[in-house]
Amino acid sequence: MDIEAWVWWLIGAVGLGIPLVLTTMPEFGMLSVGAAAGAVTAGVGGGMVAQVLVFVAVSVALLAVVRPIAARHRTERPQLATGIEALKGRQAVVLERVDGGGGGRIKLAGEIWSARALDNGQSFEPGEQVDVIEIDGATAVVM
Repeated sequence: MDIEAWVWWLIGAVGLGIPLVLTTMPEFGMLSVGAAAGAVTAGVGGGMVAQVLVFVAVSVALLAVVRPIAARHRTERPQLATGIEALKGRQAVVLERVDGGGGGRIKLAGEIWSARALDNGQSFEPGEQVDVIEIDGATAVVM
């Protein structure tokens, strides 16, 4: 029983796909795609040299192009601000006079917050828009 070359390439592609799933190393997936390209080359009648060249070319191209992109995406994940960090930089509406001494109230993200002005000499009247600079305990510091 003589197995055709394209079948061997497919077996190699599957064999390289198994460690990809087990180790989550994308390099195995890229080599697996290269082996599948070798199988296609064998299926259309390409010789052994052409099959190996296609396998190497596709594998190296994927390693050279996809791997750096994947590495960059792995390290550059956007930070999702949650909790009080998500409130910094947002705008709020003054409900009760806010000054540097505290005691004022603002409406921030649909909730009522105590607030104080960042600059002690500054004050904000009801209805004014303010920017939240930071959250100090349960008090929003605004300007």
